[in-house]
Amino acid sequence: MELEHVFNGRYRVDTRLGTGGMAIVYCGTDLLLRRRVAIKVLRDQFSADDDFIKRFSYEAQAAARLSHPNVVNVYDFGHEGDAYFIVMELVEGETLAAMLRGERRIPESVAIDYATQIAAGLAFAHRQGLLHRDVKPANILVTGDDVVKLGDFGIARAVSENAIGVTQPGMVMGSVAYVSPEQAQGRELDARSDLYSLGVVLFQMVTGRLPFNGETPVAVALKHVSEAAPVLDPARDGVSPALASIIATLLQKNPEDRFASATELGRALREAREEPAMSVGMAQRASGDAPTSRFRTVTAPAPPPRASAAPDHPAANGVATFEEPMPPAFDRRWIPFFALMLVVAAVAGYLGARALGPRKDILVASFVDRSSMQAQQSLVAAGLRSEVRPEASETVPIDRVIRQDPAAGTMTSRGATVTLYVSNGAPLVAIPDVKGFTSSDAQHMLAGAKFKAKIVGRFDATAPKGTVLDVSPAVGTNAGEGSTITLTVSQGRQPVRVPQLVGVAVDAARTQLAHLGLKLNVDQQIASDLIASGTIISQAQPGGSTVDPASTVGVTVSTGPPLVTVPDVGGQSPADAVTALQTAGFTPRIQYIVDATNAGGNVSAQNPAANTTAPRRSEVTISVSVPGTVPDVTNMTLDVAKAAIVASGYTIGNVAVTQDGPSGKVARTEPEANAALRPGEAVTIYYHGVAP
Repeated sequence: MELEHVFNGRYRVDTRLGTGGMAIVYCGTDLLLRRRVAIKVLRDQFSADDDFIKRFSYEAQAAARLSHPNVVNVYDFGHEGDAYFIVMELVEGETLAAMLRGERRIPESVAIDYATQIAAGLAFAHRQGLLHRDVKPANILVTGDDVVKLGDFGIARAVSENAIGVTQPGMVMGSVAYVSPEQAQGRELDARSDLYSLGVVLFQMVTGRLPFNGETPVAVALKHVSEAAPVLDPARDGVSPALASIIATLLQKNPEDRFASATELGRALREAREEPAMSVGMAQRASGDAPTSRFRTVTAPAPPPRASAAPDHPAANGVATFEEPMPPAFDRRWIPFFALMLVVAAVAGYLGARALGPRKDILVASFVDRSSMQAQQSLVAAGLRSEVRPEASETVPIDRVIRQDPAAGTMTSRGATVTLYVSNGAPLVAIPDVKGFTSSDAQHMLAGAKFKAKIVGRFDATAPKGTVLDVSPAVGTNAGEGSTITLTVSQGRQPVRVPQLVGVAVDAARTQLAHLGLKLNVDQQIASDLIASGTIISQAQPGGSTVDPASTVGVTVSTGPPLVTVPDVGGQSPADAVTALQTAGFTPRIQYIVDATNAGGNVSAQNPAANTTAPRRSEVTISVSVPGTVPDVTNMTLDVAKAAIVASGYTIGNVAVTQDGPSGKVARTEPEANAALRPGEAVTIYYHGVAP
């Protein structure tokens, strides 16, 4: 619906307020009366559905008959094209659902006030022949002045037989969390079904939760039908016995066990506000006080005419005459008889008074060891009243009945009061101040005061280790003898977790520890063939362990491979020099030097120098002088030719087979003999024979 749209030339749509299952609600203006209104517009997808339009129309007609301070007033109803709308009172406030969001609770006095107003609105609607059938927090509005208004009679159904039957067979309408058992089963409903839903709302207001929950709507509905509602315990839930009894009555599965009407519920709520300790909600229903009824008056029969003291005489001359009789003389012999009759009358009166007094026809059951809530509910069900008196006990659990008066097995009259002496726990003792004491001293002091101690550690950089930092419950408050007092004890400064340092360079590890407030100390240096110099081999405090702040972590660092004496390989052939260096643990590297004047092919220099020390596995470079030209290996055997070429600083490239020259001899090389060639290059040999 577009904003600023005007329905029927009168009702302007201003802003959108919210949405429901059937309609969208807007804030609007009545341009004729110049007042703010709420406009409920049927959703477009339902406009073509005759059943929905019928229900929507009936909502307006039914609600328009209701004019009550606790019911949202309906001003108008109509349609424009395919858009059907209802114009209602605009309530400035919030819904009860918003007030209860996040498992919030409402104070009991406020909850009773809200429930009383809701009951008043329902009572008026029920008198008009209407059921609400969807009582839930979302349909309850609360103004800024705490005036409660019940809205949305969208699925209300007339109680009378002339009601429009918009509910299809087998179809249950309502919100499953608040639905009554008979509504969930599709049975016939009456006013007590709305009272069950109000009981769920009242339960949620004072506890912050719903009585029944489930993973699916069907599971919740089944619980409404089959499971007993949770019993509210005044000690645990903070609900007065009076209100707990009212909620228990409202949530009865059988409608006959609930309040008979919303008016009766309102009366019980008012009494619960005046006497919260009495189970007034259910006591009245069990007291036998029936409502006043009409009955036909009874006319007493006229007494028979008293016999005359003397016989009538015929009238003389037509006029009736009689003589005044004289009183008989008193006979004193009757005095003992009259005295005896007075005694008999007195005894009979006394016995009659006792017989007509209260009938003691109720046997008092035993409530010892039962919770106060269970005992009070049982007394109410038996037609008795209850009075709860707290009493300290070291043996009976809290909120359990210690004893009762009158005792179990006593006969009493209906409506009589049974006094329940309920345990409020062991005698209360003041909690001593043990803050700053050592843990052991504090435990001794608590034991002397008949308390138990529970130790909870906490790191603290200011208090010495083992010192009591806090006490719970607080110092100076009272707690029952034998109860547990929690002592929060300092564990000193919070330890630091040591990182994994193996394989990390010393400088990097020192920086890493400094960020954690720790120090590094090189405890030992060890040579290692495998780990580079300056790398951590091991650590005294393993990685992942914890140490005190500012502690020092000791490490062992590698100095690299051990030092070995370099052998003297000067003047040796390259092959012999390589063997000698490898045997000594070094890695030889050959460097060829072109020197035609000293081209002997042997080692002319080495680095590091002979007889110096160097790390094992380190590299030793040997210099070999070569002429810089390809040697002439013609007519040499293949092995000798290869050795000569390698000695000149070249590598063997390829051995090619040829038919030139003598058999079994080298025919030529490529490059040719005496050709200039840089050392390290490959030389190809042409050989007359079978290729190796």
